[in-house]
Amino acid sequence: MSRLGQSSTVKQVLRDLAALVARIGVGGIFFANGWTKLEDGLKVTGANFLQQGAPAPRAWATVTMLAELIGGALLIAGLVVSATGLILFAEALAVFLVAPPLNPITMNELILLGAASLLLAVVGAGRVSVDHMVVIRRRESEAADEFAADTEADRVIASFRDPDRPDPPGSTPAADPAPSPEDGTAVTESDDTAPHPRPRVPAGEPKRNEEPSAAPGDTLVAGRKKPAARGRRPASTD
Repeated sequence: MSRLGQSSTVKQVLRDLAALVARIGVGGIFFANGWTKLEDGLKVTGANFLQQGAPAPRAWATVTMLAELIGGALLIAGLVVSATGLILFAEALAVFLVAPPLNPITMNELILLGAASLLLAVVGAGRVSVDHMVVIRRRESEAADEFAADTEADRVIASFRDPDRPDPPGSTPAADPAPSPEDGTAVTESDDTAPHPRPRVPAGEPKRNEEPSAAPGDTLVAGRKKPAARGRRPASTD
């Protein structure tokens, strides 16, 4: 492996480790904050948001608690990190604009959490994540489908090149077999292409398309028999 390849591999490993640490840190803080709201209860959390001037404090407490609990768990697992990071960034921005964060999160920590969430949404979860495992399985499935399609195309091309070649097991025949007499279907003479033995000719019978042999002394002239020459009558002696 060249130095360039080794350097690229080291950078990728460091990037994956940094993404893992960031996911665990940011997701853990969000999850812990949401768990604190869950332990205090929606009534106490809603009352605290009401003191800070948040509109609809009960609904606000419910939304922030669910976003922090579910979003933090998804960040730690590395699942749908892009969407989760954007949701947590929007939640941190809304808390920053609407009401000061509740303890133990301070305003500075809220800003850092929002920036880290946005960064994870852009960079991704890294290879040590559930997202990466899902992508690998999806690519393997797509590669298997593509390989099956290529195999089917090769089989079709091979059948065109060599039509007498039998189809492989499990393949669909190209056409139905020709009807046979056992099926009750009449086979006409034009359809019968099977070889048949030539009929035998009895001994002494002239073959077809063969002229009969001429008798001894006969000659053929223009396709006709020439009569035998007549001998002269002997002269009589008186």
